[in-house]
Amino acid sequence: MKRAGILGIGHYVPERVVTNHDLEEILDTSHDWIVSRTGIKERRIAADDMNTSDLASRAALAAIEHAGIGVDEIDLIIVATSTPDYHVFPSVACLVQEKIKARTVGAMDVSAACSGFVYAMILAKQFIETGANQRVLVVGAEKMSKKLNWKDRNTAVLFGDGAGAVVMGPVSSDRGILSFDMGADGSGANQLVIQDYLEMNGREVYKFAVRQMPQTIMNVMDKAGFSIEDIDFLIPHQANTRIIDNAREKLGIPADKISITVDKYGNTSGATIPLSLAEEVNLGKIKDGDLLVLVGFGGGLTWGSIALRWGT
Repeated sequence: MKRAGILGIGHYVPERVVTNHDLEEILDTSHDWIVSRTGIKERRIAADDMNTSDLASRAALAAIEHAGIGVDEIDLIIVATSTPDYHVFPSVACLVQEKIKARTVGAMDVSAACSGFVYAMILAKQFIETGANQRVLVVGAEKMSKKLNWKDRNTAVLFGDGAGAVVMGPVSSDRGILSFDMGADGSGANQLVIQDYLEMNGREVYKFAVRQMPQTIMNVMDKAGFSIEDIDFLIPHQANTRIIDNAREKLGIPADKISITVDKYGNTSGATIPLSLAEEVNLGKIKDGDLLVLVGFGGGLTWGSIALRWGT
C-alpha cells in the first residue's frame, strides 16, 4: 500500500529582522526579559504591502521546485493560516493558486491556529491515500504582525511572520505518515483569540501546552507502534523554548534531536512546523529513513501530531 508522504519542502521569511533590542525602543521590555521567558532573540516582520498569500506563494514555489515537479502537477491546495489576506474570503489558498499559476484545482484554508499545518497534512493524507489526489500542496503561512497590539509587551514580543510548504503525494509503504493524533478542547477557546488583535491568557495557554504536547507525542508514537526512544528528530511548534524543554525533559528526548528555530523567527503560528522542518532538511540534520514527529498546539484549543518516516 502506498502511504502519503512529503515529496518536497520549502520555506520563506521576510527580509526585515526585528531584534529584542529594537522592541526595547517601543515597549517596556528588555532583551534579557524576552529571552529568559521565551527563548526569542529576533523575528521577521513582513513589509506593509506583503500579504500572507505572498509569503505562502514563495514557500509553495520553493517546495514545488524541491519536489522536482511542475506547478501544473499540483491537484489540490490546502493552506493553514490564522491571518488571511481578507477577513473571510477569498481564501489564502485561492490567492496562492492564482499567484503560482496552478491549475483550477480545489483550494481551501484550514483554521486550527498553531496546529493548523498538522491538521492540513492529516487532511491531505486522506485525499492521497484514497487515490483522490496525487500531488497536494500544503502550506502554513502567517502575517502575525498585522494582528498584534504593538503596545502590549506580553504578546507583541512573541510573534513573527513567515511561511513553510510541502508537496505531499504517494510514497513507498515504508515511508511517509505512519500515524497521527489530533484533538481539540473548545472549553478553552477564550484563552487565545484574534478579533481586532491577538489576545492571550498566557498562563492558561502555557499550562495547556505543557500538558498536551507530551501527551499527543506519546499517543502518536503508540499508534505507530514505536517508543519515544525511536524518535530520530522532533519538530515541535515553536511557541516558547520553556514549553519545548518541559516536553523534552518529561519524555527524555535528547536536546540534539529537537528543532529550535523560535530564537530567530519567533512564533509564526501555523508556519512554525514547516519552516523548522525545511531548515533542518537544508542543514542535513534529517536523513532518509529518519523517524520524525511533528507536533502542534494552539488556539481552539487544538493539538495534533504526526509520526513520519522521512523519504519517498
